[in-house]
Amino acid sequence: MQRSAERFNRSQLLIVLLLGVLSALGPFSIDMYLPAFPSIAKGLDTTTDAVQLSLAAYFIGISAGQLFYGPITDRFGRKKPLYVGMIIYIIAALGCAVAATIDQLIFFRLLQALGGCAGMVVSRAVVRDLFKPHESAKVFSMLMLVMGVAPIIAPTIGGFVSATWGWRMIFVVLTAISSITFLALARFLPESKTADKSISLNIGSIGKSYYNLLLEPKFIFYAMCGAFASAGMFAYISSSSFIYMELFGYSEKAFGVIFSLNAGGLILCSQLNRIFLKRSTMLTLLRNSCIALMVMGIIILFCAIGNADELLLSILIFVFVSILGFIYPNSTALALAETGNKTGTASALMGALQMFISFLASVAVSMLFNDTILPAAIVMSMSGVMAVFTLLYRNKLPVVR
Repeated sequence: MQRSAERFNRSQLLIVLLLGVLSALGPFSIDMYLPAFPSIAKGLDTTTDAVQLSLAAYFIGISAGQLFYGPITDRFGRKKPLYVGMIIYIIAALGCAVAATIDQLIFFRLLQALGGCAGMVVSRAVVRDLFKPHESAKVFSMLMLVMGVAPIIAPTIGGFVSATWGWRMIFVVLTAISSITFLALARFLPESKTADKSISLNIGSIGKSYYNLLLEPKFIFYAMCGAFASAGMFAYISSSSFIYMELFGYSEKAFGVIFSLNAGGLILCSQLNRIFLKRSTMLTLLRNSCIALMVMGIIILFCAIGNADELLLSILIFVFVSILGFIYPNSTALALAETGNKTGTASALMGALQMFISFLASVAVSMLFNDTILPAAIVMSMSGVMAVFTLLYRNKLPVVR
């Protein structure tokens, strides 16, 4: 494995770029087609609400599908399951492009998610295979540089493609991107784990593996910490258009700029995390950033209750989102630090938990909706509180450096 790590270092930027694209492909596939909802509804002679079901189907697939790939990547290695997932994604993207009814689109979006989530599982597992925990946190920070760009450019690209060539071309573009990525992975990505025949794929063994991980303190506390932080992000994303355009009165163009600035803050902090890791431990950075997230969330909540100025709230939200750039890399690296030959399984469970809790956060914001920023502020503040709470319960465990 050490030889693999050395080879990785010789082409590190290319490998990190590929893993970043792989990680971002699933979320990118969501953001890119959002601007085309009205066009899709018109083209398929349906309603925008019905098109929303294709988004729900994608979230279900990208959450549950990760649990399928985890044990398989531990059993057969990382690349073969990844290839299967990529092929499924490519076929499904083409299916979306030629869908004749909304039911067909929903089906192919579900299938696309089931294929695309393989990359999310494998990218985390490969990093952990090739690097020691402290080094892997630096690499996860580098992945954030690529992943953070996706929500900035995806809606813009999707809107342009849809307006110029029609909504179906969005899925043609996704087919092209995934096909090029597939060829690049086949050529440049090293196999980071050999097949392990000792890992059973029967339902009972898989269920036991996931159950044991849920009971493993060195995994579950860090995984849940990252998941709760992600919930705060999804609370922001799910309500951002309402907050900035409806509530604050910003134009659509201004909203795009603000959304990009917030994503830029997250990217910046993820790169600062790499620098701080040279003289600090992952746990110290994670603990401090979670406390900062909690404090910022509570401040946002009190400002929301007090009807604070929209400029102040915009700045506070920017800081809140930026702090996540410290939390994601360190929580991921710590969660996968001591997972042994079950890194793929752990990566899958971590991803599924993150998506599930983030989905619940979005639902909570929707259910609490009252034409104010308060519902989002409540969920954002609670996400910080819960992230700190999970770390308090693991403070007697040995520190992984």
